[in-house]
Amino acid sequence: MLASQKTGTAKLEHISSILADLKADLSAPKFSIQRTSPFRAPRVDAQLITRTERQQLLEQLKVYGRSVDNADPIFTQDGIRILGQCAFEGETTAASQEALRCLANALLLVPRTRPILVDLGHGMHASDMLKGDNIDNEFLLSRLLFLMTYDTTLDYPLLVQSHGLATNINAAIARHAGRYTLQARQPAREHTQPMDLMALSETLKLLFNITHFHPALISHFSSSIPHLFTILMCRGVTKPPLEAPASFIVNALLNLDLDNSNPQSSTAAEIKPADVANPVFPSASPTANTTHLINLLSASLTSYPDTELDATVAPLLTLIRRIYEIAPADVKKSMEQQMLPTPAERDKPLGKSDTLSSRLLNLTTNALTPTLRGSISSMFFELSHKDPATFVQNVGYGFASGFLMSNNIAMPDEVARAHEEQPSASDSQRVPFPVNPVTGQRLDKEEVMEQTPMTHEEKEREAERLFVLFERLKATGVMDVVNPVEQAYREGRIQELNNDEDDDDD
Repeated sequence: MLASQKTGTAKLEHISSILADLKADLSAPKFSIQRTSPFRAPRVDAQLITRTERQQLLEQLKVYGRSVDNADPIFTQDGIRILGQCAFEGETTAASQEALRCLANALLLVPRTRPILVDLGHGMHASDMLKGDNIDNEFLLSRLLFLMTYDTTLDYPLLVQSHGLATNINAAIARHAGRYTLQARQPAREHTQPMDLMALSETLKLLFNITHFHPALISHFSSSIPHLFTILMCRGVTKPPLEAPASFIVNALLNLDLDNSNPQSSTAAEIKPADVANPVFPSASPTANTTHLINLLSASLTSYPDTELDATVAPLLTLIRRIYEIAPADVKKSMEQQMLPTPAERDKPLGKSDTLSSRLLNLTTNALTPTLRGSISSMFFELSHKDPATFVQNVGYGFASGFLMSNNIAMPDEVARAHEEQPSASDSQRVPFPVNPVTGQRLDKEEVMEQTPMTHEEKEREAERLFVLFERLKATGVMDVVNPVEQAYREGRIQELNNDEDDDDD
């Protein structure tokens, strides 16, 4: 049972007292045998504190360590050494897990404690302990190893090669994926406890950082690719769509070698033989994963405000683009059909309907999504086989022009084909009718603006108004302009009519 929480100097003194008790207990012999008589059985001295008492002390320390105020002894080298001994020496107990929680808080709140833990050799211990299937240990150890990717010199290649870190991470992800099945879902076996999802999230964050900071290790995690897609697929489209662990799965997949062609990988052939299907495009349903990712994208665009889209949706869009680049022809065709405007959408100007392609097109002009808008334009260009004419045909020159100009891509003469029947990226996007090359709308569906012709008097008034405007502009001296009426008069292109001729015209 926790003692009453102290503050200020009392808290500082209590922390020092707890650490002193723990240090004394760790330093004392675990047992000693004394014989007071050759005829009596040996007596075993009791421990200074019991396991339960140690757990309670560490739990109290954990609560104190949630705030750095008056908690300095925890974050010293001696404090981290004591916690490290409690956490990593001996078997896993409730007390050792409390020590891990204390360390996790310390490394999160006070970055200078991270190299201390590494220098004490506990990075290797954490990697070794990750081998077990204890969900609390997975959460705590993954978090420690994740935090140690910052501000330390921990040798992660050594942990992978000699301490089974990649093997342990892959095994943990496989265990999580084992809770799911694509055939007949059994919700009772899936992630039903918050700690399960938290542990998976921490493992995925660790995987992302390792592959980000150490690209040479990417190939060691290829076996996790099918398991990551299994979890993502079986969890479906949640609300919100990219809540944890979905966002962490997307980020992890971004760094992995999805086509198994990492030039730095010396074991690519061993990891994936040539006759084994790419797990991104499973042989049973090659388009299943890409379709789910596109569904996630569609749901995400309507679930988050514009101000959050860059941070939440941009990684997902990047993953979709990466997969499209390596996809076989039939999968590419499926992705084009799902994301490019269809002929049915061209009854209106592109971007005016409530479809995924329209929402994406509108985001290309959204000032609140600078990262996403560039990525979307690039994706549409890629979906158009990087052909400018097809690109304009697919999205309209109004949406295409900015991308083409900013990337210094010349507009080819073939753009004239926009008024003719021309092939698009796929059969479903084939446009067998004339369209407006700017808006992408069918010409026969455009609204005809019926206007009454201007009368002679209205034409005269408009000419006078323009004459006055040009004279005022000329008088400002800001720019040298010539009144077109004056120029026409000098060139003899204006003829003054007498009243009789004027009446005849009327």
